[in-house]
Parts: sequence; C-alpha cells; structure tokens
Amino acid sequence: MNIVLVEPEIPQNTGNIARTCAATDSSLHLVRPLGFSTKDKYLKRAGLDYWHLLDIHYYDDFEFFLEKKKDERMFFVSTKSPNQYDQVEYKKGDYLVFGKETAGLPETLLKNRLDYTIRIPMIKEARSLNLSNAVSIVLYEAYRQTDFPNFNHEAKFSNI
Repeated sequence: MNIVLVEPEIPQNTGNIARTCAATDSSLHLVRPLGFSTKDKYLKRAGLDYWHLLDIHYYDDFEFFLEKKKDERMFFVSTKSPNQYDQVEYKKGDYLVFGKETAGLPETLLKNRLDYTIRIPMIKEARSLNLSNAVSIVLYEAYRQTDFPNFNHEAKFSNI
C-alpha cells in the first residue's frame, strides 16, 4: 500500500506514520511543503529505529504528485466524504491520500473524485481524528481486505 501525506504539519504525526509504514511494508509519499524539516528530532524520535525499513518518496507539490501518479488508484480520506472507509474494496498498491492536519484535502479535489473519497465515521461533535491514527485505521482495513500480505502472523512469545 501507499500512504500519501499532503503538506503534513506536525513532525510527530509524520514520524508515527513513517513507523507504521515501515512496519507494514507500505511506501510513504510526502508532498511539500512540509511543516517541518525531515531532520527534525521529533520526526526521527517518533519513527524510532525503523527508518532503514522505510520506502519514502518526496514531491514538490500536490499537482505534480497527481500528474505523476495519474494512472494509480487513489482513495482520498476526508471527513467530508459520503463513503465510509470500510465500504470500499482495496487492492494491492492503492494510494491512500491524507491532507494536512489543519485543513485536510482541497474541496475541489474531493468534489471531482467523490467516488474515491472515504471517511472514518465519528460522533457529530468530533471534528477529526489525529492524522497518524486515521492513517492506521484505513491502512489496516486495506491490509485486512488483502489478507495482510508478507505480514508475520506468528506470536512473539519467548517462553510459552
């Protein structure tokens, strides 16, 4: 799977997402401008010692990313979508696209791709979930549907 973060702003979120991508053999695509330096200590700390496992790609802007990946299947995650994340069929290699923490994805993009927008249901009073939590929820549903390919299915107990 491919996780795309469009203009992420909080280094700890991106670090947590990088660790999740590394642990699931997912590629991470970061679309500039970033709200932090990739040398940021909070970004590195949140990713712990998983950076060597990470397949990471950078793009100068969102339009460039969309043009470069125009033939790929993408799902755009937004609280504005009428479609729930668990009601679509994911396939190996899909791109799961998330907007920046403070603004999400542009509404014009969402309106033009409404069939490929998804949301995580919440109570009405909640505005949104933390970005790294949202990525984990959607990513693991996509992997659940594709039978967790290449995942270790064995427990890690040492003395049982």
